[in-house]
Amino acid sequence: MVLLVARGVEPVVPQEAGALRRRPARLGRCALRAEQLHVGQAPRRADGLGVIARRVRVGARGHRRRIPPVHSGPRGFAGTLRRRRMFESVTLDGKTVGGGGRGRRRASAGGTLVLGHFKGEALDKDSASLAPDDSVASALKRGEATGDLGRLVEAFPASGPFERVITVGLGERKSFAPGRLRDAAGAIGRRLASVKESRAVVALAGAVRAAKGDLEASAQAFGEGLGLIAWHCDDFKGTTKKTSRVALRVSAAPASFEAGMQRGLALAHSANLARTLSHTPPAVCTPAYLADAAQKMARKVGLRCTVLKGEALKRERLNGLITVGAASENKPCFIRLEYRPAGVRGKPIVLLGKTVTYDSGGLSLKINNGMRGMKRDKDGGCAVFGAMHAIATVIKPRRPVVGIMVAAENSVSDEAYRPDDVIAFRNGVTAEITNTDAEGRLVLADGLCWACDSEDPACIVDLATLTGGVVTALGSTFAGMWCDDDRLRRQIEDAAGASDERVWRLPHHQEYRDMMKSDVADIINSNPNRKAHPIQGAAFLSYFVKEGVPWCHLDIAGVHATESDSGPFVKDAATGWGVRLLAEFVDRA
Repeated sequence: MVLLVARGVEPVVPQEAGALRRRPARLGRCALRAEQLHVGQAPRRADGLGVIARRVRVGARGHRRRIPPVHSGPRGFAGTLRRRRMFESVTLDGKTVGGGGRGRRRASAGGTLVLGHFKGEALDKDSASLAPDDSVASALKRGEATGDLGRLVEAFPASGPFERVITVGLGERKSFAPGRLRDAAGAIGRRLASVKESRAVVALAGAVRAAKGDLEASAQAFGEGLGLIAWHCDDFKGTTKKTSRVALRVSAAPASFEAGMQRGLALAHSANLARTLSHTPPAVCTPAYLADAAQKMARKVGLRCTVLKGEALKRERLNGLITVGAASENKPCFIRLEYRPAGVRGKPIVLLGKTVTYDSGGLSLKINNGMRGMKRDKDGGCAVFGAMHAIATVIKPRRPVVGIMVAAENSVSDEAYRPDDVIAFRNGVTAEITNTDAEGRLVLADGLCWACDSEDPACIVDLATLTGGVVTALGSTFAGMWCDDDRLRRQIEDAAGASDERVWRLPHHQEYRDMMKSDVADIINSNPNRKAHPIQGAAFLSYFVKEGVPWCHLDIAGVHATESDSGPFVKDAATGWGVRLLAEFVDRA
């Protein structure tokens, strides 16, 4: 087996059958225990890389062999990783949004002007009036100036206030939608970062007007795209030289476009918080680490945060969490964030996220290729974390909102739950375990029971990387949606359209619920026949929602991460999917 321990700490080694021991060692003046690696409390290295851990292979007789070290990374926001981006920060009208503001560089003389044009068309009148000379018109006559979405053409005026003019293609004018500017911003951001440009003037309002588009919505989409592409994280690159990044300062006109960009940048910042948590390795981002991050974020933005763990989970009969997390030394916890404006009463909107910090599959063990990337099995909870930040800092609705993260690690040990076990949930439903790798629905069941019992919700929306079947069905374009309440469904679809985090409704009929019935208990957690695989998860969860409570389930397994550079997202990284959708949903509810 392979054990991960902090420098200065003896590894956990077999002492006798069924027993383990941990022996603390001295590190300077600090006695360091293994748990400290997980919550980011260990002493710092002078070189700033963070606690260095070593992996020790323990043989059958307890002999140890060193394996090359890995490191936990530096600390930053709320005890989490210091966030790295393509830009050090993105600033609009003198206000930094979503950046630390460190290491600003002097803006380059002249800067860059950003214009937009449609496929097969010249510049609109307003944009053409801003072009310093005929170099832009000449550039648009070149063969590469196709006008396809995201296609860039550069010109270098001989005179005027700008050293560079970038014209970005916006596709066909007749089919223009505000969301196109999100992808356009991704292309522009990549180019500005590659040339280390620190100042840009965005003049896309003329093109939007020419297409009779919604100016503020288009500006928000552009701000979101620029903020999302700015995110990058290289904190775990111990030997690679860190990339030098500039602070990008952006100005825009008119005021409505600037206001939309401001909102978009702020929403992207909240999404980037979720992406950073998703990116954090499982040895660092444990349930306790997430609870600590949630508490710090709550204090910073004015939310209430409650964390249940240990005996509190037992008192509340949150048996799904307890069962799934039993095998790991990183014990489960239930994290509740509440936004409630002063003097406001009423039923809250409840946002619920599956937060499995690592999913090995448990005793129904995944193969290696299936296990890699399972640090992102917490992305539903990360989306709720980011959405609650956006709700408190950007949306500020006049109604209460509760965010719940059900956090556990699905591991393997002699305390792991087994196929054939039966779990009794707090609403009285019992579930026979047929597959320990269908664990997300077990922790979500606790969250749904809690929300129905304790929150008296106006509605519940849950997000989860729940099934591989939804990836087979919908790929990485749409999240699967199950919702029987027409009003809630329309609200989610409207928010999905505004945020471009798209959803596709899948069926949810009684026949699917019947598939989940058990001869031993009330229901099974997974039907071995694999029929309607993505629907099985929603069918299981429906047994834990009280009749009359509007509920929407979103399976984000296909959309929570990217496999390539696309639009405002970078390769092999989290997208923060759901943060902007949930924020828009709450804003419109």
